[in-house]
Amino acid sequence: MAGSLGTTLTGMFVAPDPGLLRLRGAGRAVLGIGLAATVSGTAGQSLTMAVAGGLAALLALFTVADPTVRGQALTTALLPAAGCPVLALAVLLHDRPLPRDLAFLAVVGLGVYARRWGPRGNALGIFAFMCFFLAQFLHAVPAQLPGLYAAVALALLTSSAVRFGLWCYERRLPAPRPAPAPLGGRRLRRPTTRQAVQATVAGGLALAAGQALSHERWYWAVGTVWWIFVNTASRGETLVRGFRRVLGTAAGVVAGLGVAVPLHGEPAAAAVLVALCVAGIFYVAAVSYSWMIFFVTVLVGVLYGTLGTVDSGLLALRLLETLAGAAGAALAVLLVLPVTTHATTDAWIRRTLHCVHLCAVEAAGRLAGSPTADPAGRVAELEVLLGRVRLSVAPLVHPLSPLGHRRTRARRVLALLDACGREARGLASVAADPEGSRTERLTVACARVEAAVRALTVNGTTVTGPPRHPARPAADEPALAHLHGLERALAELAEPLRGRPRRPALAAR
Repeated sequence: MAGSLGTTLTGMFVAPDPGLLRLRGAGRAVLGIGLAATVSGTAGQSLTMAVAGGLAALLALFTVADPTVRGQALTTALLPAAGCPVLALAVLLHDRPLPRDLAFLAVVGLGVYARRWGPRGNALGIFAFMCFFLAQFLHAVPAQLPGLYAAVALALLTSSAVRFGLWCYERRLPAPRPAPAPLGGRRLRRPTTRQAVQATVAGGLALAAGQALSHERWYWAVGTVWWIFVNTASRGETLVRGFRRVLGTAAGVVAGLGVAVPLHGEPAAAAVLVALCVAGIFYVAAVSYSWMIFFVTVLVGVLYGTLGTVDSGLLALRLLETLAGAAGAALAVLLVLPVTTHATTDAWIRRTLHCVHLCAVEAAGRLAGSPTADPAGRVAELEVLLGRVRLSVAPLVHPLSPLGHRRTRARRVLALLDACGREARGLASVAADPEGSRTERLTVACARVEAAVRALTVNGTTVTGPPRHPARPAADEPALAHLHGLERALAELAEPLRGRPRRPALAAR
């Protein structure tokens, strides 16, 4: 376990951060959440209300991920509409266990199903779920409901002032096009429907196991199920995320015993530690799920410390509840409407290769002087898709995977797709030069890239002869150099992607 965490820690600090987006996000989160807590205290709200507001601010900054600033503002404005009714329901049912549990499972299912409406549906579903979770976390009673509403509203206003006013760095960046789930279908063939059923079943199993462990903290197991299912699309992804959730929680519990427990709720030290944890959550979220959960677990320990309820037994219980939730998620994805790793991986790789071709086309158009060509936007989209491919392939490249030959093939595919990404970024950078011009050789190279992508993504296409490796042109032809680099990477992808006949992507389940 220590070796795995050490590896991810190293990767966390050497991972690329284009435009310092992760660092900016971490800094803005600390500012937004800290300002929300400060405003809450100034307004005379209790510590419990300040915790509620801080969580609302964190969720707003973390989960709202629309591709445009305007879309982010609209989604943020809709958060209370999704969360307030659920918060009221949770508070009103706090002393009625059976209706409360059934309502919680309904919120789980509907929240996952809402992901069919893209980033906005995902953010609203998460916020609704966490409002129900928050009521359990704070053991809120009906008399506290007006205060909770005020705390959430104040926190959203404060964090929005930071996100859309004081620190709105997205206005200066190209907005990536959204990358919805590539698998279509209707009813139970729709991925979000299948996941909604799986998550509800897993939530039921976790709820029963969690209550067997503790009648007070059972909701931790359900929360584990929820966050394991976020941003996963196959059984392999879900199983790997469950493992990483347990790993990060275990490490966080150990750290909490050494840091959160000795604090005894000391306000100044707790505030500093909360800020560090928030920064860690936002900085590592896109790189390492295990380390993100580590910071979440330490943060939870500190929050319980400020509320005067933390001890070693409580942190150990959190680990047991996490194990119960991960087990429930594993059983659900293995036995209820399973979605194979191959199905999602194949679809994401197809979309990524298509985007590589569009990057080349847009760059060629920009070099030809087209005012509408936008290679930077396509490159931003490509980065999103490459992230989805890495997530989908994660079960195959995991150190514990018993399929050694598939692990080697998957790593080769990832390396070549990353090479495509580097060449596409370089091509977009060259195309941004206003002195660039279109040549016949550039047109021919773009056509070859398109042909290579078609050969890799059309079922039944076979590769005749060895891969073609075009010679790199002279240094004074940088656009052609990047296009030929794309050609080479695409040609080399033919072998690892065609492990079996008529299967263009990783033949792995």
